[in-house]
Amino acid sequence: MKELIKKFLNYIIKLIVNLFNTFNIGRYILDKINSNIYKVSIPVKNEKVNLKFYSPNRLNYFRINTFFSKEPETLGWIDQFESDSVFFDVGANIGLYSCYAAKKKNCKVFSFEPSVFNLDLLAKNIHLNSLSKKIVIVPNPLTNINKISEFNMSTIEAGGALSTFGETYTHDGTEIEKSFNYNVPGTTLDETISFFKLPQPKYLKIDVDGIEHLIIEGADQTLNSVQSILVEVNDKFKLQNDKINKKLTEKGFEMREKKQSELLSKTEQVKDVFNQIWYKK
Repeated sequence: MKELIKKFLNYIIKLIVNLFNTFNIGRYILDKINSNIYKVSIPVKNEKVNLKFYSPNRLNYFRINTFFSKEPETLGWIDQFESDSVFFDVGANIGLYSCYAAKKKNCKVFSFEPSVFNLDLLAKNIHLNSLSKKIVIVPNPLTNINKISEFNMSTIEAGGALSTFGETYTHDGTEIEKSFNYNVPGTTLDETISFFKLPQPKYLKIDVDGIEHLIIEGADQTLNSVQSILVEVNDKFKLQNDKINKKLTEKGFEMREKKQSELLSKTEQVKDVFNQIWYKK
């Protein structure tokens, strides 16, 4: 019944939009509605931080309103950063954790986000919080080799996730349900740092829904300077688990925490997803 109601509402909305789009005044009204939707922002604050993020759709509303409950372990990890350190946020999405680290710990942040639909909001959120001098956006995907390949997306919704570069699997190793894709050059983290002469990161977060192990494989030299890594891993994806454990152990890291929030544990799609937090021995 719920799905039928959704389909009916979508049908009605499309009819209204198409009708409005046939007249100049209608297109003007649609432009104004869309413009104002993208200006809606929601504050996120407590005794530690005061931030704001744009909320143009339900997904972003959810991300912002669960800021403190969706991944509290990520916030706790950032809280322990050394001030004024370098933080690489790989899979920055709309910039929640990039902005938090820049604001809370005065970090120099490099936000890696290849989704063209997320980059718009990422840039706007950085500007909204007056963090343009603290955060650098890196829009190309990372992997284990330099190549041009498809960036496959499961959604074109702003703030969406479950995308992958150069592969056809998603966060749990199963086939991704592609709704959109485009070709883009990708590279390794080592090559990116070398080519752009980026500072070496002290802290590294990797959350890209599937190819975390490939990104770590392409960060061999970078891992020498990193003191702590937070990486999202799906317990059902054995290949991903094994490769991450092997590589990080070889590079002198030990896993000290493996956590999942109560919110995510009740969500069927991600109930096997955990944040592993590793530290250099």
